[in-house]
Amino acid sequence: MQKQALQLPIRDRWQLVQTLLDSLQRETRGGQKKGNLSRLRGIAKTTAMSPEDSEADYVTYLTQKYQ
Repeated sequence: MQKQALQLPIRDRWQLVQTLLDSLQRETRGGQKKGNLSRLRGIAKTTAMSPEDSEADYVTYLTQKYQ
């Protein structure tokens, strides 16, 4: 099968590569997707902060980062 694939025109080989990659992604996504999402649950939760508190936290972050 490999020899046959190497004899194909380059455009057909690229199409074959894309088809294989799509197939692999579909198969590997199914098993991993659930696990990854459950570990990320709650990551985007925020606490209610006033704009002044948010700005102060950001200034503190930048100050520490660039010291």
